[in-house]
Amino acid sequence: MKEKGLHPENKFNKGYNFDDLVVKNPLLKEYVLENKFGAVSIDFSDPKAVKELNKALLFTFDKIKIWNFADENLCPPIPGRLDYILYLSDLLSSEKDIKILDIGTGASCIYALLGVAQYSWNFVATDIDVDSLDAAQDIIDDNKLESKIELRQQLNEQQILKGILKDDDSFAAVMCNPPFYKSAEEAQGANRRKTKNLGNNAVRNFSGNNNELWYPGGEKAFLHNYLYESSLYSKQSMWFTSLVSKKENVVSLQASSRKLGAKEFKVIDMNQGNKVTRIVCWRF
Repeated sequence: MKEKGLHPENKFNKGYNFDDLVVKNPLLKEYVLENKFGAVSIDFSDPKAVKELNKALLFTFDKIKIWNFADENLCPPIPGRLDYILYLSDLLSSEKDIKILDIGTGASCIYALLGVAQYSWNFVATDIDVDSLDAAQDIIDDNKLESKIELRQQLNEQQILKGILKDDDSFAAVMCNPPFYKSAEEAQGANRRKTKNLGNNAVRNFSGNNNELWYPGGEKAFLHNYLYESSLYSKQSMWFTSLVSKKENVVSLQASSRKLGAKEFKVIDMNQGNKVTRIVCWRF
């Protein structure tokens, strides 16, 4: 399987060697099969197969040996998540001793793990869900990364940076993968469409609890709240960044950033297979 359009430095750019991946994660072996095109792959409609594949991909990094979290939580696709880290590195190419704030790290703690594994960056990672933070802390402890990743709980659902940032915090960048949907009902509808597209026999191949999938007002409301709060803490991070799935949200975000006094606004396009997304970046 060949990934299209990943960052040039993405180690998964040339597809997967399943023989090597099974060595990294022996549990993947039972899910490897020959597809209808005669290629070795997995059934991507099977959530267990997808999770074991992504574990194997993550374990190709020497610093990560254990990655356990509940099936109800999102299983992030490692190649795409790595792309965000790689593009962030491009943005911060002149910086040293990089420390990143990861908003909404989730139970998988994936961005912090990849940032440590790829570049040995330091992280503060946040979430509102205590169970997700417990799972993330177990992953950090299991991989002996306590000195590299600090977790903080956001106690107020309406806040993003408020209540998290301390007076003496200083970051090279803030990163975020915001919830896409406006409500649980909208998220469930999207899941039904995705399942239908995977075929009649497909089962639910992605999970996610409420705070991972939806936010009142959806992605646009989250991003504008984040942008406003970033203007209040403009001196505590050199860059503020976020993934944005809907192109129309970029336009309104850029207009609002000017009103709030942002000095620079950049958009980094990412093409992953048939999926197009982007990272928006601004600074004051």
